[in-house]
Amino acid sequence: MDPTLWQYQFRVIMLGDSTVGKSSLLKRYTEDRYLDSINETVGVDFYVHFLQVEPGVRVKLQFWDTAGQERFRSVTRSYYRNSAGALLVFDLTNRTSFDHIKEWHTEVCERVQPYKVLFVLVGHKCDMDVHKERVVSREEAEKLALLLGVPYLEASAKTGQNVKAAFELLARGVYLGLMSGEVEVQEGWDGVKCAAPLPLQAHKTNTGQPGLERKSRKCCA
Repeated sequence: MDPTLWQYQFRVIMLGDSTVGKSSLLKRYTEDRYLDSINETVGVDFYVHFLQVEPGVRVKLQFWDTAGQERFRSVTRSYYRNSAGALLVFDLTNRTSFDHIKEWHTEVCERVQPYKVLFVLVGHKCDMDVHKERVVSREEAEKLALLLGVPYLEASAKTGQNVKAAFELLARGVYLGLMSGEVEVQEGWDGVKCAAPLPLQAHKTNTGQPGLERKSRKCCA
């Protein structure tokens, strides 16, 4: 199969304060490498990765890696609206970055209307546990995730722990939302694009709702 072929494209935005490790997570996931030092993102960087979300269904993930600094916020805000998924990232050794997560979440939710963005919360640098540098407990992070209604994972770009799991949890969440009708392909919105028709028998069996089947046919016609 041509590695560039895909049925769906999902746009995913990386959110969180500066230096929490958004770029490091993306490097580990898309290139399987870790750099001790990465220049701070200026504006927005772009990454692409392909994922098979289920047999026969290949998704192109287009990542927007945003700058966390306030001076770039006007630039990054322009990318919220065309995102289908968002990774909310904070640094487990940085209390302020955790305290700002609600602000990031609220800002995106207010600006994407009438579209929908699905989130995964990631506590980054869990490898620092061994050095006793952690300042945000798993319990309070899980409590915040419950409050926001999003999944939570702890990850480390340095060791690779849960990096793949975090990105794929988000991608599959968007895909399942698309299949259930929670996420819809809409004209004028680039969060999800559909490139090729897919067999829909399995989808019809899973949902049992003809209305959802019609939505998928419209998407992929």
